[in-house]
Amino acid sequence: MRKYKLLLEYDGTRYVGWQRQENGPSIQGEIESVLGEILQESVDVIGAGRTDAGVHARGQTAHVLTNSQLSAMEIKGGLNGLLPDDIVVLEVDEVGLDFHARYSARERQYSYLISQIPTALLRNYSWIVKYPLDINLLRRTTDVVAGKHDFQSFCKSGSDVDSYSCTVTESRWDGDASCLRYTIGANRFLRGMVRAIVGTMVDVARGYISYDDFVDILGRKNRCDAGVSAPAKGLTLERVIY
Repeated sequence: MRKYKLLLEYDGTRYVGWQRQENGPSIQGEIESVLGEILQESVDVIGAGRTDAGVHARGQTAHVLTNSQLSAMEIKGGLNGLLPDDIVVLEVDEVGLDFHARYSARERQYSYLISQIPTALLRNYSWIVKYPLDINLLRRTTDVVAGKHDFQSFCKSGSDVDSYSCTVTESRWDGDASCLRYTIGANRFLRGMVRAIVGTMVDVARGYISYDDFVDILGRKNRCDAGVSAPAKGLTLERVIY
């Protein structure tokens, strides 16, 4: 038995998310189907994170167990030859059997892109925000979520988790009024967490929610108090750190 680590890039526009589902194509399902054909056996591909429908990845990590004797290079070549063009395998490496794409991860990093001008090229990868934003106030909100907090206010309702505690190690907005990028890194993320945080930050920057209210929302532990979730298409899983 051998274990391989996969580094993946994908455009999530036409997928129901990472996790295989019955209501449409998934990233996991596409890779398992092709990899099973290459390895001539049924396989389970385990990802570091279950990105939602429409969310993209520049550095998703996954692992697979196999009895095949194919080399990492042969597996990578076969996958890229057969997968759809919107899924690319960047690296394949053999790893120890104790490696786990999800549980061995120490940190994950996401980015969120906002454009305040019409864009044809980025329309599937950014949230087009047409109302004015106070950029200084937007940047000020980043310090509120940094550190260890209970993020229940920014977790999708109905999520079955043991703890809402996450430690955010990086939180910043870069760019200017035309194009803004939010970067957030943490030891773990809850369902819908980044999109809820971004949506609420934008509500602050547009004057819909005050900065003081934003601070209070984090402590209320109630998703209903936070803003709407930002659209999925602006979110990208950038990398997973082990």
